Amino acid sequence: MSVPPGQSPTSPGPSDPKAVNRARFELELEFIQALANPYYLHSLAQQNIFEQPAFVNYLKYLLYWKEKDYARFLHYPQALHHLELLQHPQFRADMKKDEFLRDYLQQKQFDHWRTWRDPKYTNPSDSSPIEEESADKQVPVT
Repeated sequence: MSVPPGQSPTSPGPSDPKAVNRARFELELEFIQALANPYYLHSLAQQNIFEQPAFVNYLKYLLYWKEKDYARFLHYPQALHHLELLQHPQFRADMKKDEFLRDYLQQKQFDHWRTWRDPKYTNPSDSSPIEEESADKQVPVT
């Protein structure tokens, strides 16, 4: 069995559209997930990748990942937020020159991960047990 030049024996052939679509899906999914990393965004900005019109168009194309049918495959949904931010030229320019922005995004991610399952952060309108105890006690009016 001979393999065409430039193609490995395990890579999908051009005659198998399902395999080609799957490979493209996996590649784009991996790239979208990488956008969740502020250090990766900063690295792309430092390499002037965000200044290339073809790459900016690719970022616009990737917005389809915000649809429910595709977003369900993401492990890091903040990647969609970063993808949305990358649609703005000012954000792309700031990401290149400003390490503070990178660190700010990293801290916001950390804060979210730290608190997203803690009930006191998810529903701030609920009162804490200490507040409930003090509310039960009647305070004399003078």
